[in-house]
Amino acid sequence: MERWYEDGLGWATDRGRPLALLTGVRFDVLELPAAAGRAVLRRFGRTGPVAVARGRMRLLVAAGSAEELPALLDWLEWGGIALDLVGIGAGGRITAPAPHRMPHRCPPGAALWLRPPEPPRGPDFLPALAGFGSRGGDAPDLVRLVDMAATECHRVRLRRSRVRPTAGRPSSQPLAAS
Repeated sequence: MERWYEDGLGWATDRGRPLALLTGVRFDVLELPAAAGRAVLRRFGRTGPVAVARGRMRLLVAAGSAEELPALLDWLEWGGIALDLVGIGAGGRITAPAPHRMPHRCPPGAALWLRPPEPPRGPDFLPALAGFGSRGGDAPDLVRLVDMAATECHRVRLRRSRVRPTAGRPSSQPLAAS
């Protein structure tokens, strides 16, 4: 597995067990609940590689994007809202999914590729801010991706709060909008 990531893709790894991919070098990660991620993938046709692990979806985006996430959420007027949307960038790591050609190497519950990475095609294959890591305008737009991810994370949170009865109130009574 290490050779596929390091030699085939040019990605930095931490060879511990389990194998980890280092973020902030070739890519950053937007991590969100899998239910929100599935909705994003249905609505947002083109993304970079996508993995899923333990109920969380991981969207690979251009390196440096995680650092921009808080300001971008503020600019999109999502600042101050609990979204369960996390950026993992420089100094971070994610568990490496088994290469899509080696599913037999993947233990139960391990990370899996939903949209596997391809050999490097240059910097334009990951969602980036216009002008950041995008050289021909061919990369998916990070602003649109983050806005859609924030919207879907918020929807998931609202759905969960509607189905969770609170003490002292019958569960059939709807929750007030917050």
